[in-house]
Amino acid sequence: MFQVDSSRIEARQPATSSDPCRLPSSGAGWYTIYSTARHEKQVARQLQARGLEHFLPLYRMQRRWNDGTRAVLDLPLFPCYLFARIRLADRIRVLEIPSVLGLVNGTGGQPAALPEDEMEALRRGLAERRAEPHPLLIVGQRARIRAGALSGLEGVMVRKGNNCRVVLTLHLIMRSVSVEVGIDELEVLPAAS
Repeated sequence: MFQVDSSRIEARQPATSSDPCRLPSSGAGWYTIYSTARHEKQVARQLQARGLEHFLPLYRMQRRWNDGTRAVLDLPLFPCYLFARIRLADRIRVLEIPSVLGLVNGTGGQPAALPEDEMEALRRGLAERRAEPHPLLIVGQRARIRAGALSGLEGVMVRKGNNCRVVLTLHLIMRSVSVEVGIDELEVLPAAS
């Protein structure tokens, strides 16, 4: 079962330190929101209603219920997490939303802004690739996507049936997602020593 380190969640307390990942209060950055389980879409609707830019990556899954009926569901790619582009000074507008438990903190105890280029690559590329959740991987053959959607992102190469997939990991929230990639779109990276 996934355990959340409560020291990495900002509950409703003011910022006081100068974390290098923190943006000045005048600049907006992408921050990770930690929400109650199965309330991600509700939080996204509340962010939309407040006029805040957000990103809730979804994947499509077919389910078969006990009565034999089938349904296609759009589920969060990163359960309990979504992303919002906010000014750090305006984080209270996010923290006031019901079902928001907090913002994910970086090493300095302050909310950590995600790299802009990573977020833009995810926003553009996940729609073009068949993404699905994947267990967190740390070891394995590393590869960089060198062409197409998500180009420049690095992950661990795995096989699923006849398809090649790359597992991308967001270390800040300790979650991974696998995306289908053509073998010709990958550049194998040397092993870390």
